[in-house]
Amino acid sequence: MERTIISFDYAIKTVLRDKENFDVLEGFLSELLVRKVTVLGILESESNKRFKGGKTNRVDLKAKIDDGEIAIFEIQFADQVDFFGKILFASSKAIVEQIGSGDRYDIKKVYSINIAYFDLGSKNEYMFHADMLSFRGMHTDEQIPFAQNEDLAPPPVSKKYIHPEYYLILPNKFDEKIRSLFDEWIYTLKKSVVKSEFSAAGLQKAGEKLDELKMTKAQRAAYEKFLMDRQSVDCAIWTAEMKGREEGREEGREEGKIEGKAEGEKQKAVEIAKNLKSIGMPATQISQITGLTATEIEKIESSNGQILS
Repeated sequence: MERTIISFDYAIKTVLRDKENFDVLEGFLSELLVRKVTVLGILESESNKRFKGGKTNRVDLKAKIDDGEIAIFEIQFADQVDFFGKILFASSKAIVEQIGSGDRYDIKKVYSINIAYFDLGSKNEYMFHADMLSFRGMHTDEQIPFAQNEDLAPPPVSKKYIHPEYYLILPNKFDEKIRSLFDEWIYTLKKSVVKSEFSAAGLQKAGEKLDELKMTKAQRAAYEKFLMDRQSVDCAIWTAEMKGREEGREEGREEGKIEGKAEGEKQKAVEIAKNLKSIGMPATQISQITGLTATEIEKIESSNGQILS
């Protein structure tokens, strides 16, 4: 049995921001990070500009989790050439905003979770993970962890890795083979469907709370408008791509015509030069008549009218 739910990108912008729905996010993050995660609250996701014209970034969701760590979500349907720059900017802002002027660098770890429904060059893989665990020696295999002590006591004490971790999820690349509990979440991201046999944390709760059949008339209207807006953006991008390709083909045809015409004129000049050369006309006069250089005329093979290289 399957339950069709609203798309995850719409849910994360709306219903999943409510405290009563944190258990859905907790389930998603717990399966992704392979540890029990508690969502403490949703943070403001737009940074104030420090100067006129400064860059701001609104992530789809920014959640405070265990011990003040932060999980930020970016969900992108349309192709974006600077997508990785956007990811880096968002995680960097989430770090900078933790520190006030004069404060210690008590950095809480940021988990950057990015779900992309467009082609990023992957051949088969649908899930990627990047982290920065240590400095590595350039001449030896020695490593110094990218971590800081929990307090000012000397090592060894428990260390906390503070550099961001990045997750990149490509639902369209998923082959729908369930290899782990988190694959059930990826199946849902791809199909907007929760199967009754799925047991990943938070997923059945997501099915209950995101069931599109339970939406009110107003909610359904808002959701359908959201889907139409998203489709309009996708169509506009597709149209621009097709137009660009057609313009490229037309430009190629014009270039081909120009190149063909030039080649024909060159060959005609070679044939005339060949005939003039056969009757003993000096190369300087042949050059004036045909436009060929003296070197080109000198290289003409009288037997086939070609310029030898």
